[in-house]
Amino acid sequence: MNSTIIYNGTIINEGHSFKGYLIFDDRGIIRRVCHGTPANEIIANCTDSFDAGGCIVIPGVIDDQVHFRDPGLTHKGDIATESQAAAAGGVTSFMDMPNTKPPTVTTDALRSKLMRGREVSAVNYAFFIGATNDNLDTLLKTDFTRCPGVKLFLGSSTGNMLVDNEKALNRIFARVPAVIAVHSEDEATICANRERISAEYPDGVPIALHPEIRSREACILSTGKAIRRARKYGSRLHVLHVSTAEEAAMFSNRPLADKRITAEVSVHHLWFCDRDYERLGARIKMNPAIKTSADRDALRKALSDGRIDIVATDHAPHLLVEKEGDALTATSGAPMVQFSLPVMLEMADMGIFTRELVVEKMCHAPARLFGIRRRGFLRKGFAADIAVVRTGTSYTVTDDMALSRCGWTPLAGTTLHNQVIATWVDGKPVWRDGKILAETRGQAIRFESRKTR
Repeated sequence: MNSTIIYNGTIINEGHSFKGYLIFDDRGIIRRVCHGTPANEIIANCTDSFDAGGCIVIPGVIDDQVHFRDPGLTHKGDIATESQAAAAGGVTSFMDMPNTKPPTVTTDALRSKLMRGREVSAVNYAFFIGATNDNLDTLLKTDFTRCPGVKLFLGSSTGNMLVDNEKALNRIFARVPAVIAVHSEDEATICANRERISAEYPDGVPIALHPEIRSREACILSTGKAIRRARKYGSRLHVLHVSTAEEAAMFSNRPLADKRITAEVSVHHLWFCDRDYERLGARIKMNPAIKTSADRDALRKALSDGRIDIVATDHAPHLLVEKEGDALTATSGAPMVQFSLPVMLEMADMGIFTRELVVEKMCHAPARLFGIRRRGFLRKGFAADIAVVRTGTSYTVTDDMALSRCGWTPLAGTTLHNQVIATWVDGKPVWRDGKILAETRGQAIRFESRKTR
């Protein structure tokens, strides 16, 4: 049987860092994870080898929130282009959101996306099904061993899949037997803010006022309501892209296995703050909005102390022409999947997190939270989803580095010191020597049967 060895690197896995090596076979299964330096004969007995000297070796990142724009919005990106950007960033599995055209709110639409993923995705894939005010029967018939959960928009965003009927919300929280992942902003608060601020700035609302329109109060109010509703009905609630200190304080720091209400933070809310609007403008216009440095610090602390469970990107490509305009007209969202891991490791180098925490929150915890089979860890018998990151060499990010179809990144001009140089998916090389190996295809993610009621 053919095999590959990765050696001389620092393996980071399950809270430990050590000089070691790992071997996986040609079926893409890890066979050995060992401390130390392999004997020459071990290397010679492998059909392929990768010297990871000066690098860290980690499980592939699992990103639970991306918007790959396929179908219907493919001028911005599609599953093929965005999954390649993911591979270049060490992301080996993604979960795509349903606000496409048409929206993924039927079993046929979900099946179509799975077929598209099988045809073109460079990495492993899964797709949320979206909730509407009237599709509960469809949600209850969904196979949640092949779907990570239900996406619920409590505030309107790109695609406008807002669910605002109180009876429908109660039924969803009471009956859906799976993770309910929510975009949590209060729509009435946003609308009132927009009306007031538009009247104050009739000639155009500055981008820097975006967090006053999509205000902290909108986030706090919505997340509080969602948590209370989940507690009332015993729902399995997952709050996406938490953006305020007050929201972070609402979550428990109990072990992940003991939680029914969990939280995610996006990389951009950990890296940027409102002072960056002056420099970057609409490039960092997101929903929910990037807020104050105090919020950023609180989110970082909540990630470290266990109140926030996982890190994701909310990768949302738009053409730069769509990002032109003011706080009301420029489109919200930005591509982040290619540089999320390097940015998180940069924060580790700055002493904000440890590298072990980065791996826990980006690789292990998503696998645990969603019950993903055989992924997210470097363990014997698990899939060989692996990222190798060169550390300590500085480079400046430029727009032309972006593999996303939209062709830009909000990190342009940023100097980083961690760069993904190789990615394997199921033991197959996808990203190596700065190139995508186009023939590689990922697999549909499978989820353990989860009884959430």
